[in-house]
Amino acid sequence: MSPSPELASVLAGVDAWGADNVAVATVRLDGSTFHGPVDRVLPLASVTKLLTSYGCLIAVEEGTLDLDEPAGEPDGCTVRHLLAHAGGYGFDGGPLTPPGRKRIYSNTGFEALADHLAKLSGMDAADYVTAAVVEPLGMASTTIAGSLAHGATSTVTDLARFTRELLDPTLLAAETLAAATTVQFPGLDGVLPGFGTQTPNDWGLGFELRDHKSPHWTGSTNSTRTFGHFGAAGTFLWVDPDFEVALVVLTDRPFGEWATLAWPPFADQVLAAAVTGNR
Repeated sequence: MSPSPELASVLAGVDAWGADNVAVATVRLDGSTFHGPVDRVLPLASVTKLLTSYGCLIAVEEGTLDLDEPAGEPDGCTVRHLLAHAGGYGFDGGPLTPPGRKRIYSNTGFEALADHLAKLSGMDAADYVTAAVVEPLGMASTTIAGSLAHGATSTVTDLARFTRELLDPTLLAAETLAAATTVQFPGLDGVLPGFGTQTPNDWGLGFELRDHKSPHWTGSTNSTRTFGHFGAAGTFLWVDPDFEVALVVLTDRPFGEWATLAWPPFADQVLAAAVTGNR
């Protein structure tokens, strides 16, 4: 698919974001449109959680994990709780509340999930996710090291491959992905980092859900079914299944107020150009 001049112009707008390196891709089933150094390896930060979550979902389908089996420290905590940030762990610390009481976004919870995956699979969790997700999708420039919450590096080219998988799954049953992108433990309030308290703060199985959150890092025209994640390295990936459009951005400018101001209108511009250009 040849990019429309309008979409190409919109994507070029990321050059004004003040990052030394910023690369972007819009992904559709009929092709992708790229801008910037799309083969430059950059930190994913918490976008890593999407790869980890997808690996865990594959492990569930393979029978290595069970979503409702005990995992982590708090009594009653399960794999499902950990994937949905409902396990009671603090952001970067131990348990603060019983599972299922509050949505507390937690790196520690994902590290507990990685430990559980390693124990049940009999292999290093990063190696498991690499073998289950990265290698089958041909993501040759992607490395998962250190924390499975935020330790991966990749390129926009590689993430576009992963994003296409999210639009049309081949490694998972479509029903599994659909369930993973619906609300788990409905009604839990919590803080969406960088965007404040959300009531409710809906989350899927590793995927942050747009729903009716405000403010939010996606656009005002994104559908409520939009799912994805952003990271502290100024990175994000979202998929809007209603429009069948996805957007991937990697930068080397740390997340901050600039991102909260730049990302939502950029999403709206991308959706307008991508949808109009494919009518």
